[in-house]
Amino acid sequence: MKWKIDDIPVFVAVVEQGGISAAADVLGQPKSTVSTTLARLEHALGLRLVDRNSRNLRVTEEGEVFYRQSLLILDQVREADAAAAGLSAAPSGRVVAAMPPAFTQEVVAPHIATFQARWPKLELDLVLTTQGVELLRDQVDLAVVVGPMVDSELVSRVLVAGPLAWVTSPAYAASHDLTGGTDSIRPHVRICEKRYGRPRMPVRVDGAPTHIDLSTGISHVNSPLVAREAVANGAGVSALPRLYMRESLASGRLVEVFRNVTFDLDASVLSVVYPHRRLLSPRLRVFVDFLEEVCRNHADR
Repeated sequence: MKWKIDDIPVFVAVVEQGGISAAADVLGQPKSTVSTTLARLEHALGLRLVDRNSRNLRVTEEGEVFYRQSLLILDQVREADAAAAGLSAAPSGRVVAAMPPAFTQEVVAPHIATFQARWPKLELDLVLTTQGVELLRDQVDLAVVVGPMVDSELVSRVLVAGPLAWVTSPAYAASHDLTGGTDSIRPHVRICEKRYGRPRMPVRVDGAPTHIDLSTGISHVNSPLVAREAVANGAGVSALPRLYMRESLASGRLVEVFRNVTFDLDASVLSVVYPHRRLLSPRLRVFVDFLEEVCRNHADR
């Protein structure tokens, strides 16, 4: 390795402060020292990390990649320092995570205060989106995603895995005959999540594998909470993850129907994923542990 690790904090400061002068002020170093350090690092790497002139500084594509790796290096250096000193240093810094809106609202949000009390030096930056994997490369540390992961570039840890169930409101159930197979179900399904709106959604009728068409003639929405509220207020029957129905079923606001038409056990899977080349820093590790804890507690309720 030709470059010096001591140059990394200077490069990170230049990127985060948006210029050499601002980085010099933050670091308490002369502007000339910061400029020389940056030039030395670029020469050692054989890469142009930033394009700069008298007015502006722009991070190059190579610089963006090296910046992300630099943050990981600094995380690992801090962890190694703490271990070498025999300290159990509290994790600090910012955790940027992309998570589905429904999961964040129903499962995570009620416990954020607990996380903050437990790890006061950590800041959460939660990006609510259903496109978590697309953000992993450039913008977030980790993501919670729906469905099984097959990307070999990612480490995947399952948080929740469970079946779907057919549900409706008590009033709708009382006024309709909700028995039979897929042909009986189909006229009652008026809304469902987009991810289940397939022409051949696999199900089992009395244990025998078959499928149901949930792609046409149905309103689709990318939130299980919206589908849940719709059927609770009379919009027919829908297939929903049990994760988001526990309280509604327990209170009688929703009732389960068509129990003989079931889904595979992994029909609803939520996983936390991150690039396999990325070692989990202390700040990320405690957040992943927190997600696993709140999911276990939610399932046990």
